[in-house]
Amino acid sequence: MRTSRFVDRSSPSSPSSPSSLSVALACAEGEWPHQGWPDPDDPYVGRALHVTPPYRELREAGAVDVVVLRCEEPASAFPMLLGAMGAVSVPVIVVSPRRDTETVIEVFRGGAGYLVEGDYCTCMLASAVMAATVGHTYLSPVACAALREGVQKTSGAGVAAVAGDAMERLRNLLSPRERQIMELLSTGLGAQEIGLRLRLSEKTVRNNLSNIYAKLDARGSTDAVLRWLGATPAVRT
Repeated sequence: MRTSRFVDRSSPSSPSSPSSLSVALACAEGEWPHQGWPDPDDPYVGRALHVTPPYRELREAGAVDVVVLRCEEPASAFPMLLGAMGAVSVPVIVVSPRRDTETVIEVFRGGAGYLVEGDYCTCMLASAVMAATVGHTYLSPVACAALREGVQKTSGAGVAAVAGDAMERLRNLLSPRERQIMELLSTGLGAQEIGLRLRLSEKTVRNNLSNIYAKLDARGSTDAVLRWLGATPAVRT
């Protein structure tokens, strides 16, 4: 039985743009919730490869830019996916109905974005794919709230004051503008969206983010957000 299907939605009247992204949609047969995505007019995402568990086809599927994992139980499906990918190192976005803090934190610490079903639209999915290719770990609003709540819960009452002092010292390393950018980054926004909110160019936001990562001794956006929120910095390498 075939377990993968390649869907090319780029315009047949013109060759695919070099910037058109290829996405692997990893999920059980018939469980991808967005039939017809990517749209033929999508300016960024041009091709989709459907791959079913246990996802071994990812090693032979050729180059893909991002893997989107749709699953009911990320705690088991996400590690399975990573194992199946082997040496294939591309960003992962998890789409799931699970919204509990433990699941969201575990996936986020694993370096993947997280979209809670019913909490995003296909436009946001496309934005998450684009953000993943430039190193941003995208969260839907509910996933972002779960991450923040989980960080607060894992900071026990006995260490809350100490942790608060440490976080305050860390935040004081940043300029007021950099703190604004980090607050927006930690709500799941990417550089382009942050720029629109603050009326800055995307290039200016990215330059600020580079400075922020250096000041926080962070390896990227995931690590920076975890440090900013006071969580243990752990990312997949």
